[in-house]
Amino acid sequence: MMRTLLRILINHALNDDEFNQKILAQMNEEKVEGNKLFGDGMYEEALLKYDCAIQLAPEMSSSSEIRSICHNNRATCFFKLGKYEYTVKECNKALELNPTYMKSLFKRGEAYEKLENYDEAISDLKKILELDPSSYQAKRSIIRLEPLAAEKHEKMKEEMLGKLKDMGDSILGRFGMSVDNFKAVKDPNSGSYSISFQP
Repeated sequence: MMRTLLRILINHALNDDEFNQKILAQMNEEKVEGNKLFGDGMYEEALLKYDCAIQLAPEMSSSSEIRSICHNNRATCFFKLGKYEYTVKECNKALELNPTYMKSLFKRGEAYEKLENYDEAISDLKKILELDPSSYQAKRSIIRLEPLAAEKHEKMKEEMLGKLKDMGDSILGRFGMSVDNFKAVKDPNSGSYSISFQP
C-alpha cells in the first residue's frame, strides 16, 4: 500500500483531480480489504485496514464520505470485540463527517445500551426517527429502552437519597439524633413540605 502511494506521489505529473481520484481509489481498496477481513471475523485486522483508508486522505474534503464509512466500520469492529466505549468514539467521528448517517446513529445507540447509557441511546433513536419517521426498529427500541431508563433513574435516585440519609445521620448523630427523627409531610393544597421532629 505505501509503495503504491509513493508511486502515486512520484508520478505526480497528474493533475489534482486525477491525483484525488487515485487517492480515493486506494482508500476504497483498503476499505474493501477491511470488509473482507471483517466478513472473516478478523476484526483487529479489519480495524487496521479501515484506519489505513482514513489516513490516506485525512483532510481531503472529497474523502469525507469514505472516511465516515470507515469510522462506522471501525465502530462495528469495536462493537464485535465488546469495546463499546471505542464504538461510541468511532461513531462520533463518523457522525462529525456525516451527521445524518443512520447506521452510525444505530450503532452508537446499541453501544450506549450496552454501556447502560439508556438516555443517550434513546436520544440517538429519536434522531433516527426525525430522519426516518417510519423506522420500526427505532420505535421498537425506544419502547424497550424507556422502562430501563426509568428504572435506572429510580435506582440512581434511591442511591442518592441513601447517601444523603447517611450524610444526615453522620451529622445528626453527633447530637444523638438521626434523619429518622424527622418526618416530611406534603401539603396536598400547596405541594410544599413541612418537617416535624419526632423524638
